[in-house]
Order: sequence, then C-alpha cells, then structure tokens
Amino acid sequence: MSRATSLAQAVPAPVSRATTEVCLVRREQDGGVLAAAQALGLSPLAARVLAGRLKGCTDLAELVTPTLGSIVHPCQLKDGERAAARIAQAVTEGEQIGILTDYDVDGITSHVVIKRTLHELLGVPEARLHSLIGHRINDGYGISAPLVEHTLALRPRPTLVITADCGSSDEPRIARLAAEGIDVVVTDHHALPVEGPPASAYAVVNPSREDCDYPDTTIAGCMVAWLIMMQTRAQLVEWGAIPESTPRLSGWLSYVALGTVADCVSLGRSAINRAVVTRGLALINRMDAPCWRVMAERLEADSLPFDAGTLGFQMGPRINARSRLDDPYAALHFMMASDDATARRYLDILDADNQSRKMIEAEMVEQAIQKAQPLLERNAPVLVIHLPEGHAGVQGIVASRLVQRYGRPTVILTNAPALNQLSGSGRSIEGVHLRQALQQVHERVSGALLRFGGHAGAAGVTLFREHVEAFQHQLEQAVADQLGDRELTPVVLTDGELLPEEVSLETVALLEQLAPFGREFEEPLFEGVFEIHDCRLVGSQRNHMMLMLGAGRMQYRAIWFKAIAAGQESPFGPGDRIRCAYRLARNSYRGVVSLQLMVSHAEVA
Repeated sequence: MSRATSLAQAVPAPVSRATTEVCLVRREQDGGVLAAAQALGLSPLAARVLAGRLKGCTDLAELVTPTLGSIVHPCQLKDGERAAARIAQAVTEGEQIGILTDYDVDGITSHVVIKRTLHELLGVPEARLHSLIGHRINDGYGISAPLVEHTLALRPRPTLVITADCGSSDEPRIARLAAEGIDVVVTDHHALPVEGPPASAYAVVNPSREDCDYPDTTIAGCMVAWLIMMQTRAQLVEWGAIPESTPRLSGWLSYVALGTVADCVSLGRSAINRAVVTRGLALINRMDAPCWRVMAERLEADSLPFDAGTLGFQMGPRINARSRLDDPYAALHFMMASDDATARRYLDILDADNQSRKMIEAEMVEQAIQKAQPLLERNAPVLVIHLPEGHAGVQGIVASRLVQRYGRPTVILTNAPALNQLSGSGRSIEGVHLRQALQQVHERVSGALLRFGGHAGAAGVTLFREHVEAFQHQLEQAVADQLGDRELTPVVLTDGELLPEEVSLETVALLEQLAPFGREFEEPLFEGVFEIHDCRLVGSQRNHMMLMLGAGRMQYRAIWFKAIAAGQESPFGPGDRIRCAYRLARNSYRGVVSLQLMVSHAEVA
C-alpha cells in the first residue's frame, strides 16, 4: 500500500455535494505575514500557505523553523515548583506514588512520560508505582469516584497521586483523597471551573489558570506532565539526590509528540507544540522503541518516515479505540512494551478494537444523521442528539463526523450506567467555545449538569435525563449568543489554485518543509477544475473513487476516499468537468514514486 493511500484512508469521510451543500472558500491572506515569509526567503507558494494560516503572526521564523529553544522553562508554571518539590520528596522518601491519567492518547502518553521518568531516570522501583487509569464506561473521565475508591483500596496505599490530562474539575474527589491523607498533584491543560483550581489539591499545574504566567495555554496535557517531570529531575539534582549526569527527558518527546498531535492542540500559533512535534518525530523515526517499530511494520515500509498524519490518523485512533471500548491498559502496555513481540501482541488487540470501533461508529453516524434532520430543518445552531442505544465510547467521533457534515457544533448523548443519567461528548467549530457554552447552561439550569469539562473545541458532559430538553434549549441559546448573525454551513478552506507547473513532486517536497501540519495549521489544500478522463469505484464497498483527471495537456492520477456512500452510484463519469479540492501527495508503489492528487471534495464545475 502506498504512503499516500495508507494515510488518506484514515482521514474522516469527506462531505460531497451529493449529500450536503459545501462551500469552497479560499483562505484570506494576511499581507504582513506574506511579506514576512517572503523576507525569510520562502517561495511565493509557501508564503501564500503561511499567510492563510498565521494571521497577525509577529514571530514567523520561530514557527517556520521550530527548535527546542522555544520551550519555556516550567518555573513559569504556577505551582510548578511546589509540584516538583512534592514529587521529589516522594522519590527520596520512598513513598508509594499513584499515576492517575486520562484514558485517551494524551493521557496514555502522559502516563508513559511520568512512569518512565520515575522508574528509569529517578530510580523509583516499579513496586512503588501504581497506574490508575479509569474505564471510560464504568468509571468516567478524570478522577472519578470509582477510581478514588480503587486508589484507597490499594495496599500499600499511595501517599501521593500525580494526575495528568485531568483533575482540574475534580475537587470533590480530590477532597476525598486529601481527607484520607493522600496528596494530589494535578497536572492538566483543560479549562478550569469558574470557582478556580481545586482547593484540596496539593498543587495544580495548569497553564489555563488565570494566575499562571506560562505564555502558551495550548500545550497538551502530556507536555505539562513532561515539564513537571523535567523540573522534578532538576529539583533532585539540586538536592544532590541524583547525579547531574542523570539523563534528561528529551528522549520522551516522542511520546509528547504523539499526545500533542492526537489531542488536536494548536500547531499553528504555538512554537512549543511545533518544536515538540518536530523533535518528537525525529526521535520516533529512529525506531528505537518497540511501539514505533511494530507500528511501522504494521503500516508497511511505504509509511516511513512517520509524520504528523501517521500519528494523528494511524497511531492515535488505535490507542483511543481501546479506551473507547474497553479498559485502556492494553494501550499503555503497547506504548511501554520492552520488546517487539510484546508490542506486537498488544497492537493486535488495539487493531481489533479499532475495527470494532469503526463498525459501531458507522451505525451511530447513520442514526445521528437521521435524528439531525428535524434540527437542521429548524436551523438549530447546535445539534444535540440522544442515541439511547449508542456506545458512549464513540460519542466524540460521531460528533466530529456531524460537525464535518453540517458545519455546526454537535453533542452526542448516550445513556449512562447510572440510572436516569446521560453522558455526552461534543465537538465544536471555529468561533464557538463549547466549554464556555456548557458553563452558561450550568448557570441557567440549576442542578442539570452533574459534570462537565473540556475546552473550546471539545467537551464532555453528564446530566440527568429529565433535564435533556432544558439542556438542549439552553445550549442552543448559549451557542447562538456566541454566533451572533453568522450563518452555519460546511466550509472547505482552500489555498486557491496551482499553476500547471506547480502540480508536481517538487511542490510536495517544498510544502513538506512547512510541516508539521495539524489543528490551526492544516495541510495545504488546493482547488482546480479538471475534466474526468477515467473514473471507477474501488474498495470492498465500492465507495472510493479512482480518477484520471485532465487539465490542458496534463493528466493526473487522483483518488477520493469515501467519495460516496456504500451502494450509491458515482455522481460523475468520463467527460464531466469537476471542481476539486485536493492535496498533493506522493504515491509509492514497488519502489516507484509518482504524484497523486488526494481529493477531499468534488462538485460539477
């Protein structure tokens, strides 16, 4: 399988003209950024790509050529020194330490960073370390009540619990641990509740704190954990507890890169995130760890070298699939495997779960689309959809699919294990802060929301079933308040048209120099009008489209994954003229590299 093919198959299904009206919109260019990019010696095309993504950017060089020098010292994190000192104390005094993290990729990679640092670098025996990761369905997100009881039942019991990627909204459960004599050091990046950091925690390290001076609030939870463990190492060196020759944590940036990409934090305006992903990918492509080698083996040779797309569309979904459908420890064991055979065994489990997840997701998306129709007919600003038989583990993915399809925020609710409760996961669009909208609902409908949290683009919620109508009404109002007069429609942003000579492998190489791509720094997408010379449906469900496209004297091979629904007829045929949104990619097959257009949207020209 080609590299282009293997990555593109994991991209969410595109929205076609046959199903939903989609607007192709060219990105607005920032003249200042355009001039700055040209002053750096970048090509006109590269400058154009940057000018459409980095509006108002004042330090372009740091984003274009990211280095680890961009990482701001953790001493600027509020409570950072206090947290590091407490962890260092636990290391030197032989305390039992609990590591409590979220179950998604950010949480799992945070867990690896903390555990490997404590054990391999700081010498804490594994017998003193307790991995605490909640079950998504049975326990719920963060420091859940069941996870607290599990912690208290451990023998020997931890005297310190370090959280990562969770904890900011868990004051009642933290208070329970504190009352039992357990100090809780919270490291997190999610938005804090209006009442502020959890008062019962020993320390709360979160760049989103209003009283925190750390200059980048977009870093992922795994990066916050990495910074605190780096400071812990420095504290122990200062105390003389470990030698200065103790390795630093730079080797763990491979895990931080994976968590950063998979958690969809900004890769646009964050020099730190761009530097971490760039350095992390370089470490990953050394293939030193079994998890990377076995994944490369599974994806075949043409997948190398790994890029941000590999992390986001291949590794991330496999790790997330485990926690969506079952307990997440197989994902942790895969990431920490000490040999290829062990990593391969756990990857088999993750692969099987990922296939199951895809089947469940497809069924739920179909149901959600049907339930969305009356909401769309009355132009609801946010889609709140209850799927009583739905699987809670794929709420977020289904919400993402509807956001892509209809261009409006979506919350998917399913029945929770507790009687008369619903749990939900939502995804948003640019310009709508979902966490703030939930806060507004919480304030307007007293007692309706049991728990909620998240950030601008994604959030989770638990509520009583009898309040679902009030929840929907107030969430629609909260989102409408943020939208104002803005109309909602699916939009595909493009970087405009390419000259015939720019549609080439040389342009692919040029654009790769701008990587890594991700949220707020999307991979370049171009548009153009072509004549179809050949068109056929391929794949087991005959829903992918192979195309031979002509423009003037030039012909291009193209592929459009998930172009139509399974069983549908192709809306196009030879001789048709179509307007496409497409990416340039390499297609490598049996050692031969050629250009291929990766179509994400097409309509009759």
